[in-house]
Amino acid sequence: MSEAAALIDLRKSSKEDISQFLSGIGEKPFRAKQIHEWIWKKSATSIDDMTNLSLSTRDQLKAHFTIRPALVDKEQKSTDGTIKSALKLHDNHLIESVLIPQDERMTACVSSQVGCSLSCKFCATGYMDRERNLDASEIYDQVVAVARQAEQNYEKPLSNIVYMGMGEPLLNYKNVLESIDRITAPDGLNMSPKRITVSTAGIAKMIKKLADDQVKFNLALSLHAANDEKRNKIMPINESNTLEALREALNYFYKKTGNKITFEYILFYDFNDSLQDAKELYEFWKRVPARINIIEYNPIAEANYRNADADTLNNFTKFLTNKGVNVHVRRSRGKDIDAACGQLANKN
Repeated sequence: MSEAAALIDLRKSSKEDISQFLSGIGEKPFRAKQIHEWIWKKSATSIDDMTNLSLSTRDQLKAHFTIRPALVDKEQKSTDGTIKSALKLHDNHLIESVLIPQDERMTACVSSQVGCSLSCKFCATGYMDRERNLDASEIYDQVVAVARQAEQNYEKPLSNIVYMGMGEPLLNYKNVLESIDRITAPDGLNMSPKRITVSTAGIAKMIKKLADDQVKFNLALSLHAANDEKRNKIMPINESNTLEALREALNYFYKKTGNKITFEYILFYDFNDSLQDAKELYEFWKRVPARINIIEYNPIAEANYRNADADTLNNFTKFLTNKGVNVHVRRSRGKDIDAACGQLANKN
């Protein structure tokens, strides 16, 4: 093991751990709070950034600790203003994050894993291997990077975060929740949890765990079909997490938290875009308090799915609207740089 690899990652150390170390070198305990704020409030990427600590204290810290930030390796800007970033991790893995600029909001789409294990048939990430989970700090770094891009390119602060990038957030439960804690904490980035949405392909027992843990953020379910036979074909996770199991879990989540639930529904040509599919979606919606986002499909090289045509989309959404469903059509952003929903696969 190299000397650098043997150092402890400061961001994996609690405030108490840091305080104990400082006490051992004769430093005042309040320095632990200063270090904590440098890490999580000021987003320091190096111990040398901590300029209100003496050089001697910084040197002693560097002898035992390090910070291993995820740093932007490459940026691509779409014709519609969307910015996709490839971030390099300390072990040279790459992940992708996206800034989605809109008139009323600046949204960061962040990844939670290197690759993914769920193999959804329409998603480019699903054709990658899952290499590992991201640490809380690596998720946090994505938010910081995208927030800077929003300020630098649009002179607007980041307003929303969606965990809809690479990976399944609920299979990296501990680190995802820890990252949200640091993003929302007053001594962190101090963002409102109501502006954060975590998206899942549907893992019933983990949705219930979110409820039991009384999370404050919103939840989105990647639904894409409202009958088990069709959903099994495109999302293998449905075979062990049926629609009925998900309905029960989502209602449990809503009853315990009162947080918003959204169904994400990609409209695929001649697969899930008929009026019968719309009726099945309506019947499922009736049993779960949710709103529905209809999403434009973004083709990928690995799959043969196509986007539903405009008339079919209009008929589908009109049926739902006439039934009183809160439904929105989400147009793709960043498609020309493979930054749109379902396209993230480290292709630069």
